[in-house]
Amino acid sequence: MIDGLEREWLEPDGSGGFASGTVAGYRTRRYHALLLTAASERVVLVNGFEAWIDVAGTTFALSTQRYAPDVVYPRGLDHLVAFTADPWPRWTFALPDGTVVAHEIAVSGRATVCAWRRIAGSGPAWLHLRPLLSGRGYHALMRENAAFDFTATTHGGNASWQPYHGVPAISILSNGTYGHAPDWYRSFLYTEEAARGLDCIEDLASPGIFTFDLAQRDAALVLRVGSDIVADPRGIAAGTFASERKRRSPLSRSERAADAFIVQAGARRTIIAGYPWFTDWGRDTFIAMRGLLLARGRADVASMILEDWAGHVSQGMLPNRFPDGSEAPQYNAVDASLWFVIAVHETMAVAGSSVRLAQSVDAILDGYARGTRFGIRTDEDGLLACGEPGVQLTWMDARVNGRVITPRIGKPVEVQALWINALRLMGRDAQAERATAAFRARFIDDASGGLYDVVDADHVRGRVDASVRPNQLFAIGGLPFALLEGDEARAVVRIVETELLTPAGLRSLARTDPAYCPRYEGGPEHRDGAYHQGTVWPWLMGALVDAWLRAHGNDAATKAEARQRFIEPLAARLGAAGIDHLFEIADGDAPHTPRGCPFQAWSLGELIRAQQMTA
Repeated sequence: MIDGLEREWLEPDGSGGFASGTVAGYRTRRYHALLLTAASERVVLVNGFEAWIDVAGTTFALSTQRYAPDVVYPRGLDHLVAFTADPWPRWTFALPDGTVVAHEIAVSGRATVCAWRRIAGSGPAWLHLRPLLSGRGYHALMRENAAFDFTATTHGGNASWQPYHGVPAISILSNGTYGHAPDWYRSFLYTEEAARGLDCIEDLASPGIFTFDLAQRDAALVLRVGSDIVADPRGIAAGTFASERKRRSPLSRSERAADAFIVQAGARRTIIAGYPWFTDWGRDTFIAMRGLLLARGRADVASMILEDWAGHVSQGMLPNRFPDGSEAPQYNAVDASLWFVIAVHETMAVAGSSVRLAQSVDAILDGYARGTRFGIRTDEDGLLACGEPGVQLTWMDARVNGRVITPRIGKPVEVQALWINALRLMGRDAQAERATAAFRARFIDDASGGLYDVVDADHVRGRVDASVRPNQLFAIGGLPFALLEGDEARAVVRIVETELLTPAGLRSLARTDPAYCPRYEGGPEHRDGAYHQGTVWPWLMGALVDAWLRAHGNDAATKAEARQRFIEPLAARLGAAGIDHLFEIADGDAPHTPRGCPFQAWSLGELIRAQQMTA
């Protein structure tokens, strides 16, 4: 048996859908599936399969399942001797009689192609596969019910089903035979959902069995959306593996990981914030693209994404999120629009000017100057005020039962850095100078040498929030212009290093703070309460590296030290949760266990950008 059985693999389909699972083969999340498609919303169609093989007069399991209360059966993982995700997920099983079987999965377009091949052994070998279907929203779970329609339409070894009215049809093409044998498999246990305090038990429907003679030829299985089953699975499988090998071979594994987040969602080119449960978020998109695209010389794609977002400016604001389905975009962020300005500037510096993008930036700055939603406005000191009770506007946006955990109403420190940078980049120098002077006069905490997290807290003149948080870094690094230099900059960087730095990223709150939460675990209320109260965020390492270089010098020796101190410990955690990827968050206390989303766009993007800064 191999190590890291619950590490997760990901195969995106380029449209926001994906296949994903664990090295072990059993599902630990409701989101793990072989066919999860994105249309108006994400729908799980094929969750997995049961697989077993008959050789030498004995039946051996190749699949592994986990059932409630905590039973692992069958145990195909006992025969698992190797796994690789390069260039796609591939498992190797060695059976007691000397038979060795390789199983691989590749996603191309909106199809998942699975293949099984006997690579050692002789004599008869019959492979049997039972698909496990649901046809549910990806946030939901299914239980046995009379409404599920097992009716199969068949053509040779191919079959299709329409689980429910209004749900996409499922087609499976095979070079084997199909036997209809409807059944329910009950009480699958998803341990990651249990750990998150959520519903964790699911029943799945299995309409029948596909059977293959592995002694005669490799087995091919193609999972697709729709009811078209008049196609040759062998040709599709061979073509998919050949074309995907050609496409992936010039790319490094980090490049493939970065590309996983760049999708065509309907008519929109966008960046998925993270797999398996995030969609596209404005703030995440504009931060992540700096590493995922610009640092990799793909300003053309960044420009297309920004052009699309530019069409959604409303009252000087961009939406922070496009929900699934027909819900309206959510305009609930003060910083997303300002990050857009930064991304536009850095993209146009490479890709050339764009009238539409420039007009959108002007509309944002004018809207913020006049005042817009949620109390966002330029105050009399030139700084940007924002916030209303019950609304979370910054990246520290957790809510518990309607209560905002870190409301940060007033003038948050990183919002001022973004605002002043946006003004400078767009040539509004007089406004920028006025705001900078106010920032230097009002944000420096003389007692610590660091920066207040919020001034005029709750819109009370002179009230400050002195919590030690990483947001102050953006006054030094992570943005084109620093607001502090010299000893003042070094003091801020020193405080962040001392109080917040971990090998996995930066804590969101100092451990000495009474509100500090050492671990991100438990039910939704506890986890959301800890989200920005000490939990570690890898994406912040980009700003730290930039700030540290500005504060200590940008020569070769300093870059080498930054790589050794900050980047290498973080890069060593690639694949700790999601293979080839960086996780969303980690516990504040050692050993900084990865938590949250296992495949996070801005975590990987900022690592790439930091690596480029220190090259």
